[in-house]
Amino acid sequence: MASVIEVTREKFEELVAEALDTIPSDLTGTMSNIVVTVVDDPPEPDLLGLYTGIPLTERGDWYSAVLPDRIEIYRNAICQICDTEEDVIEEVRITVVHEIGHHFGIDDARLHELGW
Repeated sequence: MASVIEVTREKFEELVAEALDTIPSDLTGTMSNIVVTVVDDPPEPDLLGLYTGIPLTERGDWYSAVLPDRIEIYRNAICQICDTEEDVIEEVRITVVHEIGHHFGIDDARLHELGW
């Protein structure tokens, strides 16, 4: 069994920030009331990231004074499935894009069809 790659929390947070920077500005400009955080361990096995909130497609006139949507990216879970730092970089990007897709109201099936 291969050893788990180690990426410090600080470096992992940088990778998440870099992944966010790859999102086109016309999309990030429409993102609203959302926070992205790094969490060491997922609440359940096999999760690399998790979106919690109200997708943009479901917000209506009633949407105000609510807590921000939350995207959590799970550092240890991603590191456990990767063999190299390059793999971690790619998996972080895929996971960030996938979870942002949920913010835009795209479900898992469609995201997988799109390669995310």
